Amino acid sequence: MPPGAATGLSLIVPTLDSYALLPRLVTSLQRQSWPHWRVLFIDGPSGPEHRAWLEALCHRDKRFTWQPQDPAFPGIFGAMNQGILATPLEHWLLFWGSDDWAAGPTVLEEAMAATQPGPRSGQPPNLVVCRGRYAGAGQDGAMQLGRRTAFSSCGTYRLRLFLGSTPPHQATLIGPGARRRVDQFAALFRLSADLDYFLRLSTCAGLSARGLDLELVHMGEAGVSGQQTRRRLQEVRLAYHRAFGWLWGIPFSLRYIRRLWSRLPSPGRHWKVTEQGR
Repeated sequence: MPPGAATGLSLIVPTLDSYALLPRLVTSLQRQSWPHWRVLFIDGPSGPEHRAWLEALCHRDKRFTWQPQDPAFPGIFGAMNQGILATPLEHWLLFWGSDDWAAGPTVLEEAMAATQPGPRSGQPPNLVVCRGRYAGAGQDGAMQLGRRTAFSSCGTYRLRLFLGSTPPHQATLIGPGARRRVDQFAALFRLSADLDYFLRLSTCAGLSARGLDLELVHMGEAGVSGQQTRRRLQEVRLAYHRAFGWLWGIPFSLRYIRRLWSRLPSPGRHWKVTEQGR
């Protein structure tokens, strides 16, 4: 039996008239060496062409399903919450966007192998934190890979968060143990609910997070959060204040120092054209 075969993996993908982007995500999953994944699209009020595309895909490959987004769960994180409620509790969860795709054909097999119980504890981790890489269109229109995500390896999970490091939700597998501790993203947040979720998890006793040196996902850089800077900053401040009280300014400052540092050019940094973008 392949690693993780007895455990379900559900990918939840919010969509909105994004059928032109989805073939890259779909193909990258269908090429996986570990085939036991499932995808649930939560679709906003998309047009008939997008809905027809989803229907045709789900008819061809039963590992894909979709639901219309319930107005009671507004926004991207609302769609993700709807997906959580529709997914069996024993499943591991992964949240991708329409413009994300698997970084290679064996990445899910490698990631799911890391969800198995550890030799010392005899228990599976609650989170498996991998790496991702951002992608965007180059001057010639081809898709190019840029900066990598990084979750600091310094100290414990909560200390890493305090030092301004955040797991990228697109590259973090959320296990049943984490789901039992914190079951949904907070409706209070529109742009930074993932940060708040990981911070709330850090307060839970006995939480275990396993880091994996694996580039799991390539992620499109376009996003609504980047277009609403003021609200995002307010939400990040609130999330840190809820987690660390009057010390909130330390992780807040370190978070953006890390962001600036990651964007500085380095002599060895270069862009790579992906196979899918050729």
